[in-house]
Amino acid sequence: MKRLVIVESPTKTKTIKQYLPDDVIVDASMGHIRDLPSSAKEVPEKYKKLPWSSLGINVENDFEPLYVIPNDKKKVVKKLKDHLKGVDELILATDEDREGEAISWHLLEVLKPTVPVKRMVFKEITKEAIQSALEETRELDLDLVHAQETRRLLDRLAGYSISPLLWKKIAPGLSAGRVQSVAVALIVARERERLAFRKGTYFDLKAMLQAGSSFESQLATLDGTPIAKGKDFDEQTGGLKDPPSVTLLDQTTTEALKEEFEKGVWAVSSVEKTQQKRTPALPFITSTLQQEANRKLGLSARDTMSVAQKLYEKGWITYMRTDSPALSDQAVQAAREGILEKYGEAYLAKTIRRAKGKQKSAQEAHEAIRPSGSSFIDPDKTGLSGREYKLYDLIWKRTVAFQMADAQLEFTNVVVEARGDKHVGEFKASGKQVLFPGFFRAYVEGSDDPEAALDSQDSPLPTLDKGQSLDCQDIEAVGHETKPPARFTEATLVKELEKQGIGRPSTYATIISTIQDRGYVVTEGKALAPTFTAFAVTKLLEKYFPDIVNTEFTSMLEQKLDGIAQGEVDPTLYLRDYYLGDRGLKEVVENQESKIDAASARRIHLPIEGLEEKEILIGRYGPYVRTTSDGESISASIPNNLTPGSLDAATLDKVIQTEKDGPVSLGKDPESDLDIFVLSGRFGPYLQLGEQTDPKTKPKRVSIPKGVDPASVDLDTALGYLSLPRLVGNHPESGEEIRAGIGRYGPFVVHQGTFKSLTKDDHVLDVSLDRALELLSQAPQRGGGKTVLLDLGKHPEKETPIQVLDGRYGPYIKAGTKNISIPKAINPLDLTLEQALELIKAKEGSKKKKRS
Repeated sequence: MKRLVIVESPTKTKTIKQYLPDDVIVDASMGHIRDLPSSAKEVPEKYKKLPWSSLGINVENDFEPLYVIPNDKKKVVKKLKDHLKGVDELILATDEDREGEAISWHLLEVLKPTVPVKRMVFKEITKEAIQSALEETRELDLDLVHAQETRRLLDRLAGYSISPLLWKKIAPGLSAGRVQSVAVALIVARERERLAFRKGTYFDLKAMLQAGSSFESQLATLDGTPIAKGKDFDEQTGGLKDPPSVTLLDQTTTEALKEEFEKGVWAVSSVEKTQQKRTPALPFITSTLQQEANRKLGLSARDTMSVAQKLYEKGWITYMRTDSPALSDQAVQAAREGILEKYGEAYLAKTIRRAKGKQKSAQEAHEAIRPSGSSFIDPDKTGLSGREYKLYDLIWKRTVAFQMADAQLEFTNVVVEARGDKHVGEFKASGKQVLFPGFFRAYVEGSDDPEAALDSQDSPLPTLDKGQSLDCQDIEAVGHETKPPARFTEATLVKELEKQGIGRPSTYATIISTIQDRGYVVTEGKALAPTFTAFAVTKLLEKYFPDIVNTEFTSMLEQKLDGIAQGEVDPTLYLRDYYLGDRGLKEVVENQESKIDAASARRIHLPIEGLEEKEILIGRYGPYVRTTSDGESISASIPNNLTPGSLDAATLDKVIQTEKDGPVSLGKDPESDLDIFVLSGRFGPYLQLGEQTDPKTKPKRVSIPKGVDPASVDLDTALGYLSLPRLVGNHPESGEEIRAGIGRYGPFVVHQGTFKSLTKDDHVLDVSLDRALELLSQAPQRGGGKTVLLDLGKHPEKETPIQVLDGRYGPYIKAGTKNISIPKAINPLDLTLEQALELIKAKEGSKKKKRS
C-alpha cells in the first residue's frame, strides 16, 4: 500500500523519511497552505463588493471565514495533489497542537482526497516514536481546529476594526491587536512607573571584621531602631513612607558614626544556623525555556523557538510548544540512567519525581521539552555546535536535574554589636555553605535579578561564638539611591504574560517579535523599552477601548479558546457575542470613532521636568518635538534611538538646537568635492554627502551606528561610512563576496543574499573575514518582520517610500504596497533610486500587458 505523509517543513521531511518504509512518500506543506486574505488584491472578485470583504470574514453568516491560497503556496498545493494521485492513503502528520491540527484540516479541505485519511501524531522524531505513530493514527480533532480558527478570527476582527482608527487619529501604518496591545500596555505601564519614580538617598555603614578570617557586615539597627533601606521609601515622592519607623542616615551622620565605631568595642551577640534543602526546577515548558534561554544564553524568545524547532525537527528534543512539565515513564527512566552513569547513585533522587501540568488546556497532551528518545545523548556526544548545542545542553541539564537529589544548604546569620561612646549599632552578616550539591552538579536555575547570587555559590563565614570579641579592620560610609522598577526583559515579560493568562505556548515568541517589529518596543541591553508611538497608542486604547488592553478581559478570551478546544464552548456563539453582542466590538468602534480627537491622540504627556514649554507629538513620519523660539514655531524629529524613558529636557534642547543651526559640515569628500554633513532624522543620526537641492533626488546617506556618538565622528570615519558597503573578503566555500554595510537597523554582513546583523562589539569598518564567516554560519532568523536594508527615497509621483528589504527569499524592493524582485545581476546594496524606479516601471508595464 502506497501512502503519502504530509508534514510542515522540509527538515522534518528528511528526518522522518529515514524511519518510514520505502513506499511511503513524505512531503511538506511549508506551514499553512491557506489563510484569510492579507490584502484587498487577494480577495476573489466575486466577494470584493460585499461589505465584509475587507475583513475576510462573513460576519453576516455565522462568521464564515474567506480562505484563500496565497500565490507562493499554489505550487505546493499542486505538488501535493500530484502526489495524491498515486497513493492509497493520506496521512496528515502536522504538529500535535491547535496550529498543527488546523494545518491538517486546511490540507483536507483543499486537497479533497478520495483515499482514506488518517491523522498521525508524535511528540518526538525518533525511529521508535515515528513507527509507533504510524501504527496508532487517530481522527482529526475538530475542536482543536475550531479553537485555532476562532483565535485567528478574533485577531482579525480586533486588528482590522481598531487599526484603521489609529491610522486616522495618530499615524498611518499603526496596528492594534487582541494580544499585542495588552503586552505593549504592560510595558508602557511599567515605563510610566519609572518616569513617575523619584529616587531617595540613604546611607549606612559597611564593616570588615576579623575573626581568624575576615568577613563583611552591614549596619542594621542604631540604638534599637532599624536603619532605613530602599524598601522604606515612597517611589512617588522619594521620601520615607509615612509614618517612618526607621532611622534615615545622611552622609554627615554616617561619617560621624564611622569615626565613633572605629574606636568602639565589637562582639558577637548572636549566631543562628539553619539548614535548608533546594529542590530542582520543573522540566522545561515553552515559557520557562524562553525565560532561561534569555537569562543564560541571551537568546530572544523568537530565536529560542527557532533553534528549538530545528532541534525538534532533527530529532534531538521533544515538541517545543507545551505547557505541561510532565515527563513520560520513558523519559524518567532515561534521565535516571543518565544520572547514575554521569554522577553516581548518591546524586539520584531516592524516589521518582512527578510533575503535573498547571494549565487546563489542550496543549497538556504534550509532555515537557526534553531530550528525545529512550536514552538521553550527552550534549558533548551530539556533534551539535553553536546555539543548537547550547540550547540542547540547557534542556538536557534541566531534564536530568529534575530526577537528581535535593541540594543541602546551611545558612548562618550573625548579629554583631558595636558599642561606641554615644551609640550602639547592630551589624548583620550572613553566610551560606553547600553541604551537598545534589542537582547543582547538573543545573542551577537563573535569576531575573542580575545582582542575585546563584544558589550553588558558597559564601561561608568563619567559625563564630556568641560573646566573641572581633576586630574592626575597616569601616566605611556607603551611600545608596533607590532604584526605579526594573523594565521588562523578554524573560520577565513571558513570565508576566503567563501569570496573567495572556497568550499560550505557541504565541509568546510571536507576541514579543510583533511588538518589536511594529515599532512599539525597542531593546536597550536586555530590557524592553516602549517607544513614543507605544505611549500614544496605549493612551488612546485605554481611554476609548479599555477592554483591548485589559489583562483580565484578554485572559478570559484565552479561557474561552481553551473551552472551544475542549468542546465546551460554541465558537460561533462566542464570536457573535464578542463582535455583535451588547457592547460588542463593532458597536464600540462605531460609537467611539467620532469622540476621538486626533490632535489630542497624537500628543504625549511625560512627567519630565523641563518639558513644560515643549510638545511631543506623533506625526506621519514618527515622533517629533514642537516648541516656540523667538516667536517662531520650530519642529524637530526625535531620533529613533531615543525613547520616553531615556529623554530629558537637555536632550530635547539639543535636538531643537540642531534643527535651528542646520547641518554641520565635517569637511569635503575628496572625490566629489561635496560637503559631508552630520544630520539627525527619525531613524537617528546620519551622514549626508552634499546638500539636497532637488526634493525628488536624495543625496547619499548612511546611518551612524547605534552606540557611536555623532560628535565623535571625524572626516576620515565619515568617509569610511559613506564608502560602505565594503568588501570584507570572499567566502572560502562559495567564492562569492562577503560585504559589510549599514541598513536602517544597523550594521550587517551579507553573503549571497543572507544578511546577519553585527553585534555591539563588532565594527562595520574593520569587521574581519573570520568574524563575518562566524556570524553568517549562525542559523538565519525566521519569521517576524522584514529588515530594511536601504531607504532610497520617495516615489516622485506617488510620494510613497521606496525601500530595499531583506525578505524570506532574499532582498527585494518595496514601493507602497508593491513588492518588486531585484535581478541577480544587481547588488541590492548598490541599488539607486533611479534603478528602483525603472524596475517598478517594468513590473507595472508587464502587469498591463497581462490584463490586455
